[in-house]
Amino acid sequence: MVDFNQRPVVYVVSDSVGETAELVVKAAASQYSGTGVEVRRIPYVEDKQTIDEVILLARQVKAIIAFTLVVPEIRNYLTEKAKEANVETVDIIGPMMDKIGSITNAAPRYEPGLVYRLDEDYFRKVEAIEFAVKYDDGRDPRGIVRADLVLIGVSRTSKTPLSQYLAHKRLKVANVPLVPEVEPPEELFQVSPQKCIGLKISPEKLNDIRAERLKALGLKSQANYANIDRIKEELAYAEDIMKRIGCPIIDVSNKAVEETANLISNMVQRS
Repeated sequence: MVDFNQRPVVYVVSDSVGETAELVVKAAASQYSGTGVEVRRIPYVEDKQTIDEVILLARQVKAIIAFTLVVPEIRNYLTEKAKEANVETVDIIGPMMDKIGSITNAAPRYEPGLVYRLDEDYFRKVEAIEFAVKYDDGRDPRGIVRADLVLIGVSRTSKTPLSQYLAHKRLKVANVPLVPEVEPPEELFQVSPQKCIGLKISPEKLNDIRAERLKALGLKSQANYANIDRIKEELAYAEDIMKRIGCPIIDVSNKAVEETANLISNMVQRS
C-alpha cells in the first residue's frame, strides 16, 4: 500500500545527462498541483547492474521509472526486469524513435548523448563568435593570449570577416591591425608564432579596396588611406612585424574569404 505521507517519486534513468526526461516528468507533474512529485535523476546508465539497483529502489518506494535509453539491449532489460518487479515504467524516447524511423526509413544510430553533444557544439560556436566580436581590431590585447588564432595585417585585409568565418568553425580568433604609427601589442611576441597568421596583399589590390571603401563612405579616394605610397609603407611595416614574429603568412590578394579560411583551417589541423 502506498504511504500517502511520502512524496510520490519518479526515477529518471538515462544513458546521457537525463535532462530531457527530467523536463518531461516535471512538465507532466506540474499539471497536478500540490502533489509535490520528487524527481530523482540517474544519468549515464550503461550497465544492467545499475538498472537492477534502480528497480530495487523504485520498488521500495512505489516509484515510477521514466527513462530515455537508446541502446535496445539496456532499454529492453529495464522494461522486462521492471515488469517482473511490478514497477511502472514510461519510455519517453523509444516510441518517438520508432515513429521517426517509420517515416524516414532510416536506422537509428543508438548513440547516447547526441542531443547534448549537438548543444555543446552550438554553444562552442556561439562562444567563438562572441570572442571574435570582443577581440576584433585589436580592442583588447588580452585576447591574443586566450585566442586559438591571431590574425594580423594592415587595414582591409579581411581580418574581421575571416575571424567571424573561422568562429563558425569553433575557433576563437582575435585580430590585430598593424599600423606604422602604433607599436604592436607585446602579447604578439609572447605567444607561439604558429598561433599567429599574417595576412599580406598586393599594394595595387589594397589600393582598389580602400578606394572603394572611401567611395562607399562618401569620401574622396585621394585620401592618405588609399595613397599608394602610404599603402606600400604600411605593407612593408607589416611584413617586418610578421618576420619578427616568425608566423606563417598568407597572400589574400586574389582569394575569397572562404578560400583563405579553409587554408587557415588546414594549417590549424596540421599543427
